[in-house]
Amino acid sequence: MSQRTTEIPPPEGGEPPINDAPLDATAFANGRMLRPQAKAPAQGWRRMVHLMSGGHLNLKPSAQEVAREHLIAAVRTPVRGSRRIAVISRKGGVGKTTTTLMLGHTLAKWRGDRVVALDGNPDAGSLGYRVRRETPATLTTLLQDASRITRYSEVRDYTNQSPTRLEVVASDDDAHITQAMGEHELVEAVRLLDRHYNLVLLDTGTGILDRATQGILRMTDQIVIVTMPSLDGARAASLTLDWLQHNGYAWLVRGAVAVLNQNRETTLIDVERVEEHFQRRCRSTVLLPYDPHLQAGAESDLEQLSESTRDAYLHLAAEVADGFREPVGPLPS
Repeated sequence: MSQRTTEIPPPEGGEPPINDAPLDATAFANGRMLRPQAKAPAQGWRRMVHLMSGGHLNLKPSAQEVAREHLIAAVRTPVRGSRRIAVISRKGGVGKTTTTLMLGHTLAKWRGDRVVALDGNPDAGSLGYRVRRETPATLTTLLQDASRITRYSEVRDYTNQSPTRLEVVASDDDAHITQAMGEHELVEAVRLLDRHYNLVLLDTGTGILDRATQGILRMTDQIVIVTMPSLDGARAASLTLDWLQHNGYAWLVRGAVAVLNQNRETTLIDVERVEEHFQRRCRSTVLLPYDPHLQAGAESDLEQLSESTRDAYLHLAAEVADGFREPVGPLPS
C-alpha cells in the first residue's frame, strides 16, 4: 500500500515571546496564554496506563497513532464550495457500492460539513439498502419535487442519514419501472444536491458508455476507480482509464485514486505488481483488506470493521481529500 506523508498545520504554538505580543485582544491566542498540554494516548496499552494512573502517567502516543492523526488531519482538508466524487468500475462485484458507502461514512465522521451519497446506477442500485431507511423517498420522488425544494431542511425529507452523518439518496426499485434513469434526471439530481452539500459521492453503474454515466462524468471533479487484484478486474479498470484518457477525461485520470479491493483472503495474483501499475497511472492507490463484515451486502457500520479496514478507508478518505487542494471549474451548463 502506498504511503503518504501528509503535512498538517502545526498547533497554535510557536508564537512570539510575550514581550513581542500585540497590545490588543489578539494577544490572547491559545499558544501564548495556555500552558502546553500533552495529548493523552487514544488507544492501546498507553491509553490503559494513562487511565489507570488517573491521568498522571501520560506516555507519548505510538507512531501508529501519530500517523493516524496525520491522516485525520488530511481528511479534514477544507473544501471551497462543493466537490463531486464519482466512484466507478466497469466490472460488477468488485465492491464499488461498498467503497462509496465506507468512503462516505469516513468523510462524514471526521469532517464537519455535509456529505451525501447518491445512487447513480441507472438500473436501480443497492446503495439505499446499505443504510437504515428513514424515508421511503427515492431519487425519483426527489426529482418529482425538485422545483419545490429550496432549503437543506427540505432535502432531508428525501435522504437517509446514518450515525456517521452520511446521507444517502436511494434509487427507485419499483418493479413497475421499465425505463432506466437517464442522463437528464441524474444531472438534475446532482445539481440539486450540489446546492446543499459540500461533498457529493456518486455511485455509478458499470456501463461507462451509458448516457447516465456520461452525464455524471461531465459533472465530476474527481474519480475513485475500484477494482479487485485479479486479472480480469485489473484489466477492466485499466481499460476504463484508457477510455477516459482518450475521450476528454485525461485530467480525471491524473487525479484519480485507484482502490484495490481484496474481497477474498488469498489470491494467486501478485498484488504489489497490480498496485504498481495503477500507481503509475493514477495520483495514488489504496489497498483495502479483506473484511468479512462487508461481504453480506447488508447495512454496514464502520465500528464493526476490523481496525486495519477502518484505517484503510481513512487512508482512502485522506487521498480523496488531498485532491481538494486542486481547483475545479463550475458545473457544466
